[in-house]
Amino acid sequence: MVKICCIGAGYVGGPTMAVIALKCPSIEVAVVDISTSRINAWNSDTLPIYEPGLDDVVKQCRGKNLFFSTDVEKHVQEADIVFVSVNTPTKTRGLGAGKAADLTYWESAARMIADVSKADKIVVEKSTVPVKTAEAIEKILTHNSKGIKYQILSNPEFLAEGTAIQDLFNPDRVLIGGRETPEGQKAVQALKDVYAHWVPEDRILTTNLWSAELSKLAANAFLAQRISSVNAMSALCEATGADVTQVSYAVGKDTRIGSKFLNASVGFGGSCFQKDILNLVYICECNGLPEVAEYWKQVIKINDYQKSRFVNRLVSSMFNTVSNKKIAILGFAFKKDTGDTRETPAIDVCQGLLGDKAMLSIYDPQVTEDQIQRDLTMKKFDWDHPIHLQPTSPTTVKQVSVVWDAYTATKDAHGICILTEWDEFKSLDFQKIYDNMQKPAFIFDGRNIVNVEKLREIGFVVYSIGKPLDAWIKDMPAVA
Repeated sequence: MVKICCIGAGYVGGPTMAVIALKCPSIEVAVVDISTSRINAWNSDTLPIYEPGLDDVVKQCRGKNLFFSTDVEKHVQEADIVFVSVNTPTKTRGLGAGKAADLTYWESAARMIADVSKADKIVVEKSTVPVKTAEAIEKILTHNSKGIKYQILSNPEFLAEGTAIQDLFNPDRVLIGGRETPEGQKAVQALKDVYAHWVPEDRILTTNLWSAELSKLAANAFLAQRISSVNAMSALCEATGADVTQVSYAVGKDTRIGSKFLNASVGFGGSCFQKDILNLVYICECNGLPEVAEYWKQVIKINDYQKSRFVNRLVSSMFNTVSNKKIAILGFAFKKDTGDTRETPAIDVCQGLLGDKAMLSIYDPQVTEDQIQRDLTMKKFDWDHPIHLQPTSPTTVKQVSVVWDAYTATKDAHGICILTEWDEFKSLDFQKIYDNMQKPAFIFDGRNIVNVEKLREIGFVVYSIGKPLDAWIKDMPAVA
């Protein structure tokens, strides 16, 4: 029986291994992590991450050929194939701070694999890593090999949170990069054989190591670039009276462009986009390509601009101050159908409003109060470090209350911000909400999910990104 071990039980490792276990009943899969609380959650009825369909997959396999354990060394030693899916946070200090990936966790995983291995192994990069990481890992393993042979493969993840299980069941492509040597190609084939249990062969792509590593960064950079492009257009639409929804629909009808990732919003979030672009910028700078680095930096600049523009629009519309005003925040996760708040635009919007002394009432169906409080007090990039190194929720954030339904959040509020496109927000009783709000009642739709005309008929002053401006908002001075 082939044995697979995955180091890291997070958003990538957990769902990926659960699906491999489901689709490959003849393979034993162990997911290991040093966090006891995380492993306990994977072994409980309340999984540590929310992802539609994940519960069912885990329950079908857990205890049969899928195991979650803190005994990292035992499972690594027994495995034929070791996936490494640990954090690669952005460095917060030292060389490349704010851009380069911190490979501390990767390096310690590689050293541990070398320490405990007693037979040849295939080591698979599953985290998003900078180009040439495989080479560094290879050096660590080779210099500590004790006669054991290792093959390093790059198998980057292309999951979208919220649809991860469907993406795993039916991927656009599976990418495997390996050395172009007989041993390297044999290792590629071994991993290909695992995916071939359910993925058609023409969707399993093989490349050299560097191409596989760079493809992941490139894919995320291209996706983020599309979002920044449509968000840049949304600002122009507001200035000219055009409707960004109509513009993006017309643009997306061009088959060369396509309609995906052309929805204007308050900005992109998630654990990958910003981190991977910063990484790409750093690699470009290190390779003497400042113009290319500058090009990709602009994608992030537009994203930051979109978030601050949203806050500025909100404050200026509400008589240039939100001090002591109750603002309801609907949605905190970075997108619907996930509880993930990493780099969510909601953090920057909320911090901008808190800076102007607003009183926030926050509702998200999947994010806990503890997580929200932690996110609002954390320094940039700290989220990507282990939880025990993150600040605990301070009791000092008195301006923030977290509630468990949209009607409580909006009661007596001066304004509403929609920051996540949860389906339930589309079908709220807005007449009831309006009746219970302070007047004038404002709605700032950061996801373009409400019916603007209907809400204006009810009496709301509505701002929807990239849509023709309400007469009220047009007349208000924009703050600098």
